[in-house]
Amino acid sequence: MNKTLESVAVSSRVRLARNFRDYPFPALLMRGAHAEEQAGEMIHLLTAELTSMEQFTLYEMSDIPDATAKLLQERYLISRDLMRHRAIAGALISADERVSVMINEEDHIRAQYFVKGLDLRRAYERIAAIDEIISDFIPLAYDPEFGYLTACPTNLGTGLRASVMLFLPALSRRGKLRSVIPALTRMGLTVRGVYGEGSGADGDLFQVSNEVTLGISEMDILGMVQSAVEKIVEMEIGERGRMKVEGGVALEDGILRTLGELTHCRLLGEKEFTARIADVKLGAALGLFGETEEDDRLERLDDLVVAMRPYGIAELKREGEDENACRARFVAEALREIFPDF
Repeated sequence: MNKTLESVAVSSRVRLARNFRDYPFPALLMRGAHAEEQAGEMIHLLTAELTSMEQFTLYEMSDIPDATAKLLQERYLISRDLMRHRAIAGALISADERVSVMINEEDHIRAQYFVKGLDLRRAYERIAAIDEIISDFIPLAYDPEFGYLTACPTNLGTGLRASVMLFLPALSRRGKLRSVIPALTRMGLTVRGVYGEGSGADGDLFQVSNEVTLGISEMDILGMVQSAVEKIVEMEIGERGRMKVEGGVALEDGILRTLGELTHCRLLGEKEFTARIADVKLGAALGLFGETEEDDRLERLDDLVVAMRPYGIAELKREGEDENACRARFVAEALREIFPDF
């Protein structure tokens, strides 16, 4: 992938919303007398069919510990809405954690595929293949006029949500993103935070996705999001260039100091880490740490961000070790490996 593009477009996701034709939608299912029985039937049907095609792990939300559920959410594999329906919900997750099929979230089926960088077409082709398998053996709620029927009218039609996670430090910090959002809204797109609707834009990360799914084809949705993202990438790169020139030595000094602090601190809270690692990512994107022949440093920094969330930290802590001490230790070790010359 183009390294300049990769420094802005972190990942792509395509999600499809589907419902069983013969079962109440999850909100009604929850209130029914046979909720757990019907939910069990749906989970069994999907698990039997999908695991016959490839390796999936089933997580039944009612059976797994809170820590496991939170960890899956931190890795974007399940949503907050799925956790609200724990009594009837489940998730099938592929071995590579690229495919996640949530069962009884807002809709009966929320199937999604993740890919690094900007590659919506590949993400769609992968999840469309999963959707074809599902539709071959499950009668889905579909109307010839309105398309796939969903719990929320905004998903009616194709049921397709295409989103790209973008790292936009220059546009956001320099106040230029405010003028971009209204233009995206007019195009039928929206900008959200890291975890989607209702979440904040921690670490200068933003999701751009389509709002419209009715009366527009899957290819048109992908093209619309792709085109908008490419324009935002161009704007972000231009703004980074101006930031680097105007910031000069002071900008470089601040970023290098941040790297030094992160490699030598003894306690590191989550919010402080999120803010400071965004500065390090910006420095890498601006070329302040030089370049390597196979430069995967931004990708490794993105992986570090996910690993350092609270429930990820819990898996890395030594016996009796404080969470913030563990984060400081792990981050220091990781950054020394990523930037050995600094």
